Amino acid sequence: MKMKKLIAAALAMAMALSLAACGGGGQTSTPGNNTSGSGSQTPAQSTPATPSGGTEISLWTYPIGDWGKEDKVKAITDAFTADTGITVKVEYLAYADGDDKVNSAITAENAPDLIMEGPERLVTNWGDKGYLVDLSDMIDDTDRSEINAAAMAACTHSNGSVYEYPLVITAHCMAINLNAFKEAGADQYLDLENHTWTTENFIKAVDALYAKYNAPVGAVFCKGQGGDQGTRALVNNLYGGTFATASHDKYTWDDPLNIKALEQLKSMKGIAFDASLEGGDEIKVFYQGVLKMAFCWNIAQQLNPNQADTGAGLTAGGDEIVFMGFPSESGKPALQGGIWGFGIFDNGDQAKIDAAKTFIKWMCDSEHTVDAVKTANYFAARSAAEGTDLSGIWADNEIMNEYQVLMPYLGDYYQVTTGWAGARTEWWNMLQEVGNGQDITTSVNTHVAAANALAAG
Repeated sequence: MKMKKLIAAALAMAMALSLAACGGGGQTSTPGNNTSGSGSQTPAQSTPATPSGGTEISLWTYPIGDWGKEDKVKAITDAFTADTGITVKVEYLAYADGDDKVNSAITAENAPDLIMEGPERLVTNWGDKGYLVDLSDMIDDTDRSEINAAAMAACTHSNGSVYEYPLVITAHCMAINLNAFKEAGADQYLDLENHTWTTENFIKAVDALYAKYNAPVGAVFCKGQGGDQGTRALVNNLYGGTFATASHDKYTWDDPLNIKALEQLKSMKGIAFDASLEGGDEIKVFYQGVLKMAFCWNIAQQLNPNQADTGAGLTAGGDEIVFMGFPSESGKPALQGGIWGFGIFDNGDQAKIDAAKTFIKWMCDSEHTVDAVKTANYFAARSAAEGTDLSGIWADNEIMNEYQVLMPYLGDYYQVTTGWAGARTEWWNMLQEVGNGQDITTSVNTHVAAANALAAG
């Protein structure tokens, strides 16, 4: 079958899209229900020694919600300074060149005191290389009972060191154009109360949509790695395949259930394998109404569809967008997700390390955690913070509150598997080959072998 191409004109019509969720540099994470990777409890010392007033620390942050916006961050760091006397100098990183800036600073022995991002960078990169401070002394039994177990596991290195203190989590999902589904009679296949559906009903819905519109209604985008959490979750969920081992030491794309899923998707007239699109491009075409579903989605898009002037949860044409979990045989998906928090670079200055720990405690485990979480526009990584219940943090926001229905479906955070950066390239190259008609089993086996060669070092 020839590679299906979507309407290029729709891309030209689209406005610039914020790629915080689906086009960024690997900021996807997936908390689940594992236990801490350290396998043991650490001594209680939740509150570090408070450094003397007048200390200045530096924070470098990737664009995680409004933590990428100077006015929002200044408001919360000013409050922190007023409370503690510690001033914070902030630098805002972009995913396009942020890693290069951090690595250059490390080489020049001028790394920031604090860094805000996810475990892919903090745990399996800079922490693994010995650049970050072990934060185990900040986490006691109460913290472990309150912090999402998978977030805690993902922030813990295999050596037992905690290189990231988690602040927020989210779940990546997919979205559908509800108006289009209703016009095609495909809305009968959706569980709109729980925002889930089965594999069988997904196939029926795609068939109904294709019969109505006589064109692909969903795209397995594979131009590059942008938004690839969507294609991985789609393939893994359809028949229950896995992406990596539970110990995160090997990739398992050659799981026969994944091959079955790829064969199913390739056979569907309503699904395009499109090498002209990445995740952000897919969203643009979805907003324009060309696609009737998007596999690259999360709360950032649901709240702020920058492609449309029609408001949150609507396409450019005013159709209603509904977020959905990925289809699975049981109707209970295992979703990819995001984990973001803080790490401390070990620059050899204990006073600044202590000040940085005070910053983390104030933001992640205090009465101020509500404000820190809301600044990120995601969901709290813990249930309570020093007696403050965080469960109702979004009660005043209908969309955020409804979106929390997906949180119980968070799956394994396998992005900490060794060789992750190279493995992502192998994944989208594999999808391109499948789209071009190459034998699916052969292509899968070739690329998973290459990924595992990278993982083996």
